[in-house]
Amino acid sequence: SAVVFPKKIATEQQSLMLVKRLLAVAVSCITYLRGIFPESAYGTRYMDDVCVKILREDKNCPGSTQLVKWMLGCYDALQKKYLRQIVLAVYTQTEDPQTVTECYHFKFKYTHNGPLLDFGSKDKKSDSTITCADTKKASILLIRKIYILMQNLSPLPNDVCLTMKLLYYDEVTPPDYQPPGFKEAKDEGLLFKEEPMYLNVGEVPTPFHLLKLKITTEKQRMENVDKSILKQRETAEPLQVCGVSRDDPEEESQDMNEDPVLDNEVEDKNHVNISEA
Repeated sequence: SAVVFPKKIATEQQSLMLVKRLLAVAVSCITYLRGIFPESAYGTRYMDDVCVKILREDKNCPGSTQLVKWMLGCYDALQKKYLRQIVLAVYTQTEDPQTVTECYHFKFKYTHNGPLLDFGSKDKKSDSTITCADTKKASILLIRKIYILMQNLSPLPNDVCLTMKLLYYDEVTPPDYQPPGFKEAKDEGLLFKEEPMYLNVGEVPTPFHLLKLKITTEKQRMENVDKSILKQRETAEPLQVCGVSRDDPEEESQDMNEDPVLDNEVEDKNHVNISEA
Protein backbone atom coordinates (compact mmCIF):
# COMPACT_ATOMS: atom_id res chain seq x y z
CA SER A 1 0.00 0.00 0.00
CA ALA A 2 1.08 3.57 -0.50
CA VAL A 3 2.26 6.18 1.96
CA VAL A 4 0.07 8.93 0.58
CA PHE A 5 1.12 12.55 0.43
CA PRO A 6 -1.79 14.86 1.16
CA LYS A 7 -2.92 16.94 -1.83
CA LYS A 8 -2.53 20.00 0.36
CA ILE A 9 -1.17 20.81 3.79
CA ALA A 10 -3.65 23.47 4.79
CA THR A 11 -4.10 22.53 8.44
CA GLU A 12 -1.82 21.77 11.33
CA GLN A 13 -3.40 18.32 11.62
CA GLN A 14 -2.48 17.47 8.01
CA SER A 15 1.06 18.66 8.63
CA LEU A 16 1.34 16.68 11.87
CA MET A 17 0.14 13.52 10.10
CA LEU A 18 2.76 13.96 7.37
CA VAL A 19 5.56 14.57 9.89
CA LYS A 20 4.55 11.44 11.85
CA ARG A 21 4.54 9.35 8.66
CA LEU A 22 7.88 10.73 7.57
CA LEU A 23 9.41 10.03 10.97
CA ALA A 24 8.09 6.45 10.84
CA VAL A 25 9.52 5.95 7.33
CA ALA A 26 12.91 7.42 8.29
CA VAL A 27 13.30 5.35 11.49
CA SER A 28 12.11 2.22 9.66
CA CYS A 29 14.53 2.73 6.75
CA ILE A 30 17.45 3.36 9.08
CA THR A 31 16.86 0.27 11.24
CA TYR A 32 16.12 -1.90 8.18
CA LEU A 33 19.18 -0.86 6.18
CA ARG A 34 21.45 -1.09 9.24
CA GLY A 35 20.25 -4.67 9.82
CA ILE A 36 18.98 -4.03 13.35
CA PHE A 37 15.76 -6.08 13.07
CA PRO A 38 14.88 -9.13 10.92
CA GLU A 39 12.89 -8.89 7.69
CA SER A 40 9.76 -10.15 9.47
CA ALA A 41 9.62 -6.93 11.53
CA TYR A 42 8.85 -4.84 8.42
CA GLY A 43 6.08 -4.37 5.91
CA THR A 44 6.56 -2.86 2.43
CA ARG A 45 5.03 0.44 1.34
CA TYR A 46 5.53 2.82 -1.54
CA MET A 47 6.19 6.52 -1.14
CA ASP A 48 5.60 7.81 -4.63
CA ASP A 49 7.90 5.54 -6.65
CA VAL A 50 10.21 4.79 -3.72
CA CYS A 51 9.76 1.39 -2.08
CA VAL A 52 10.14 1.76 1.70
CA LYS A 53 10.11 -0.64 4.63
CA ILE A 54 7.84 0.19 7.56
CA LEU A 55 8.52 -1.17 11.03
CA ARG A 56 5.66 -3.06 12.64
CA GLU A 57 4.98 -4.92 15.85
CA ASP A 58 6.26 -8.48 15.46
CA LYS A 59 5.60 -11.01 18.22
CA ASN A 60 8.84 -12.80 17.29
CA CYS A 61 10.86 -9.60 17.59
CA PRO A 62 10.33 -7.81 20.94
CA GLY A 63 12.81 -5.10 19.94
CA SER A 64 10.74 -3.89 16.99
CA THR A 65 7.59 -3.90 19.12
CA GLN A 66 9.42 -1.79 21.71
CA LEU A 67 10.59 0.73 19.11
CA VAL A 68 7.04 1.06 17.75
CA LYS A 69 5.91 1.90 21.30
CA TRP A 70 8.69 4.49 21.64
CA MET A 71 7.52 6.07 18.39
CA LEU A 72 4.01 6.42 19.84
CA GLY A 73 5.57 8.29 22.78
CA CYS A 74 7.36 10.58 20.30
CA TYR A 75 4.05 11.27 18.56
CA ASP A 76 2.50 12.29 21.88
CA ALA A 77 5.25 14.86 22.52
CA LEU A 78 5.16 16.04 18.89
CA GLN A 79 1.41 16.56 18.97
CA LYS A 80 1.71 18.63 22.15
CA LYS A 81 4.51 20.71 20.52
CA TYR A 82 6.88 19.82 23.36
CA LEU A 83 9.31 17.68 21.35
CA ARG A 84 12.55 19.38 20.32
CA GLN A 85 14.73 16.42 19.43
CA ILE A 86 14.76 12.63 19.24
CA VAL A 87 18.13 10.93 19.68
CA LEU A 88 18.05 7.32 18.48
CA ALA A 89 21.34 5.75 19.57
CA VAL A 90 22.99 2.39 18.83
CA TYR A 91 25.22 0.82 21.47
CA THR A 92 27.05 -2.49 21.79
CA GLN A 93 27.49 -3.20 25.52
CA THR A 94 24.20 -3.96 27.26
CA GLU A 95 25.61 -2.81 30.60
CA ASP A 96 26.80 0.52 29.14
CA PRO A 97 24.04 2.19 27.07
CA GLN A 98 25.75 5.60 27.42
CA THR A 99 28.67 4.59 25.17
CA VAL A 100 27.30 4.62 21.64
CA THR A 101 28.57 3.69 18.21
CA GLU A 102 26.01 5.51 16.03
CA CYS A 103 23.38 8.22 16.63
CA TYR A 104 20.44 9.64 14.67
CA HIS A 105 19.20 13.10 15.63
CA PHE A 106 15.73 14.20 14.54
CA LYS A 107 15.17 17.88 15.32
CA PHE A 108 11.78 19.55 15.24
CA LYS A 109 10.75 23.16 14.96
CA TYR A 110 7.26 24.60 15.09
CA THR A 111 6.38 27.69 13.11
CA HIS A 112 3.94 30.26 14.50
CA ASN A 113 1.38 28.23 12.57
CA GLY A 114 2.54 24.84 13.76
CA PRO A 115 5.50 22.39 13.87
CA LEU A 116 8.43 22.11 11.45
CA LEU A 117 10.60 19.01 10.57
CA ASP A 118 14.19 19.89 9.65
CA PHE A 119 16.67 17.55 7.92
CA GLY A 120 19.72 19.84 7.84
CA SER A 121 19.95 22.38 5.03
CA LYS A 122 20.85 26.01 5.56
CA ASP A 123 18.33 27.31 3.02
CA LYS A 124 15.69 28.86 5.21
CA LYS A 125 12.46 29.53 3.36
CA SER A 126 9.74 31.66 4.83
CA ASP A 127 6.83 29.44 5.79
CA SER A 128 4.48 31.38 3.52
CA THR A 129 6.30 30.08 0.43
CA ILE A 130 6.33 26.38 1.34
CA THR A 131 4.04 24.45 -0.98
CA CYS A 132 2.88 20.86 -0.77
CA ALA A 133 5.11 20.14 -3.78
CA ASP A 134 8.13 21.52 -1.87
CA THR A 135 7.35 19.29 1.11
CA LYS A 136 6.83 16.22 -1.07
CA LYS A 137 10.07 16.81 -2.98
CA ALA A 138 12.05 17.33 0.26
CA SER A 139 10.50 14.21 1.83
CA ILE A 140 11.43 11.94 -1.08
CA LEU A 141 14.91 13.47 -1.27
CA LEU A 142 15.42 12.81 2.43
CA ILE A 143 14.40 9.15 2.16
CA ARG A 144 16.62 8.69 -0.91
CA LYS A 145 19.56 10.23 0.99
CA ILE A 146 18.96 7.88 3.92
CA TYR A 147 18.99 4.91 1.52
CA ILE A 148 22.21 6.01 -0.19
CA LEU A 149 23.97 6.76 3.08
CA MET A 150 22.88 3.59 4.90
CA GLN A 151 23.97 1.43 1.96
CA ASN A 152 27.41 3.07 1.89
CA LEU A 153 28.21 3.08 5.60
CA SER A 154 30.30 0.15 6.83
CA PRO A 155 28.18 -2.36 8.80
CA LEU A 156 27.42 -2.11 12.49
CA PRO A 157 28.74 -4.81 14.85
CA ASN A 158 26.61 -7.97 14.96
CA ASP A 159 24.90 -7.57 18.32
CA VAL A 160 23.67 -4.05 18.93
CA CYS A 161 21.04 -2.44 21.16
CA LEU A 162 18.95 0.68 20.68
CA THR A 163 18.12 3.44 23.10
CA MET A 164 16.13 6.62 22.60
CA LYS A 165 16.25 9.98 24.35
CA LEU A 166 13.77 12.83 23.91
CA LEU A 167 14.60 16.50 24.42
CA TYR A 168 11.97 19.18 24.85
CA TYR A 169 11.30 22.87 24.51
CA ASP A 170 11.56 23.52 28.24
CA GLU A 171 9.71 26.83 28.16
CA VAL A 172 6.45 25.11 27.14
CA THR A 173 6.90 21.57 28.50
CA PRO A 174 5.59 20.79 32.01
CA PRO A 175 8.57 19.77 34.21
CA ASP A 176 6.96 16.44 35.10
CA TYR A 177 5.91 15.54 31.53
CA GLN A 178 6.93 12.07 30.33
CA PRO A 179 5.39 10.56 27.20
CA PRO A 180 4.13 6.95 27.33
CA GLY A 181 7.04 4.50 27.40
CA PHE A 182 9.60 7.02 28.70
CA LYS A 183 11.00 8.05 32.07
CA GLU A 184 13.12 10.95 33.28
CA ALA A 185 16.70 10.56 32.07
CA LYS A 186 19.25 9.94 34.82
CA ASP A 187 22.20 10.83 32.60
CA GLU A 188 21.78 12.97 29.51
CA GLY A 189 25.23 12.38 28.01
CA LEU A 190 26.09 9.87 25.31
CA LEU A 191 29.75 9.06 24.79
CA PHE A 192 31.52 8.05 21.59
CA LYS A 193 34.46 5.73 22.20
CA GLU A 194 35.80 6.05 18.64
CA GLU A 195 36.30 9.24 16.66
CA PRO A 196 32.88 10.43 15.46
CA MET A 197 31.87 12.15 12.26
CA TYR A 198 28.72 14.24 11.92
CA LEU A 199 26.54 14.38 8.83
CA ASN A 200 23.67 16.69 7.98
CA VAL A 201 21.27 14.53 6.00
CA GLY A 202 18.57 17.08 5.17
CA GLU A 203 15.39 18.82 6.20
CA VAL A 204 11.71 18.77 5.34
CA PRO A 205 9.62 21.93 5.77
CA THR A 206 5.85 22.22 5.91
CA PRO A 207 3.86 25.39 6.60
CA PHE A 208 3.60 24.21 10.23
CA HIS A 209 6.68 22.07 11.01
CA LEU A 210 10.33 21.64 10.19
CA LEU A 211 12.12 18.29 10.57
CA LYS A 212 15.92 17.96 10.41
CA LEU A 213 17.97 14.76 10.40
CA LYS A 214 21.61 14.49 11.40
CA ILE A 215 23.68 11.34 11.81
CA THR A 216 26.77 10.75 13.91
CA THR A 217 28.82 7.62 13.34
CA GLU A 218 32.38 6.39 13.79
CA LYS A 219 34.63 8.02 11.23
CA GLN A 220 35.96 4.68 9.97
CA ARG A 221 32.45 3.72 8.77
CA MET A 222 32.49 6.66 6.38
CA GLU A 223 35.33 5.35 4.22
CA ASN A 224 33.05 4.17 1.40
CA VAL A 225 30.72 7.17 1.39
CA ASP A 226 30.98 9.49 -1.60
CA LYS A 227 31.91 12.80 0.00
CA SER A 228 29.70 14.71 -2.43
CA ILE A 229 26.54 13.00 -1.13
CA LEU A 230 26.42 14.86 2.13
CA LYS A 231 28.09 17.81 3.71
CA GLN A 232 30.17 16.50 6.57
CA ARG A 233 31.93 17.82 9.60
CA GLU A 234 34.96 16.29 11.21
CA THR A 235 36.21 16.64 14.73
CA ALA A 236 39.73 16.23 16.00
CA GLU A 237 38.56 15.04 19.40
CA PRO A 238 38.59 11.22 19.63
CA LEU A 239 36.33 11.27 22.68
CA GLN A 240 33.03 13.08 22.38
CA VAL A 241 30.04 13.49 24.58
CA CYS A 242 26.64 13.74 23.01
CA GLY A 243 25.44 16.61 25.15
CA VAL A 244 22.53 18.89 24.63
CA SER A 245 22.38 22.57 23.89
CA ARG A 246 19.21 24.47 24.67
CA ASP A 247 19.51 26.86 21.75
CA ASP A 248 20.40 25.81 18.25
CA PRO A 249 23.61 27.70 17.44
CA GLU A 250 22.76 27.44 13.75
CA GLU A 251 20.22 30.19 14.31
CA GLU A 252 23.02 32.59 15.20
CA SER A 253 25.99 31.40 13.17
CA GLN A 254 26.38 29.58 9.88
CA ASP A 255 30.00 28.72 10.69
CA MET A 256 29.79 26.54 13.76
CA ASN A 257 32.69 24.12 13.96
CA GLU A 258 30.85 21.70 16.18
CA ASP A 259 27.46 20.16 15.87
CA PRO A 260 25.22 21.78 18.49
CA VAL A 261 24.12 18.34 19.65
CA LEU A 262 27.57 16.82 19.98
CA ASP A 263 29.76 18.75 22.29
CA ASN A 264 32.46 18.13 24.84
CA GLU A 265 30.32 19.67 27.55
CA VAL A 266 27.32 17.99 29.05
CA GLU A 267 24.92 20.72 29.97
CA ASP A 268 23.76 21.32 33.51
CA LYS A 269 20.92 18.88 33.88
CA ASN A 270 18.86 21.22 36.02
CA HIS A 271 18.08 23.27 32.95
CA VAL A 272 17.01 20.57 30.54
CA ASN A 273 14.09 18.17 30.74
CA ILE A 274 15.15 14.91 29.06
CA SER A 275 13.34 11.58 28.79
CA GLU A 276 14.87 8.19 28.10
CA ALA A 277 13.29 4.96 26.98
